[in-house]
Amino acid sequence: MKSFKKELWFNVPGRRGFINITPRVDECLDQSGIKEGLVLVNAMHITASVFINDDERGLHQDYEDWLERIAPHEPVGSYLHNRTGEDNADAHMKRQVMGREVVVAVTGGRLDFGPWEQIFYGEFDGGRRKRVLVKIIGE
Repeated sequence: MKSFKKELWFNVPGRRGFINITPRVDECLDQSGIKEGLVLVNAMHITASVFINDDERGLHQDYEDWLERIAPHEPVGSYLHNRTGEDNADAHMKRQVMGREVVVAVTGGRLDFGPWEQIFYGEFDGGRRKRVLVKIIGE
């Protein structure tokens, strides 16, 4: 069995954002030479997420609105975590809801997706560099 690892780096200038990283994961898969196996894509920061869904602008805005309703950024003082000097408790909660990682099957050297599926990086406390791990195993 072969193994391949690469880190992808992102710096979302605003507080939040969603980035379609499917093309970058595809590049990793091509570099790996693996034709049958699994791809793990993992956000390596506790205020960021990796998830699979449709690449549709309205859906992304719906996520943004929904996440802000269930874990609003303001008032910052309403979170115990923020009493440590942080202001990102909401980002931790948003990450918990959106998920840490995805695993995608590799078949015939391609990501084996269902209709409309794409891989996204979700940032909930931006303004600095953060990384995503891509780990591919297989033959």
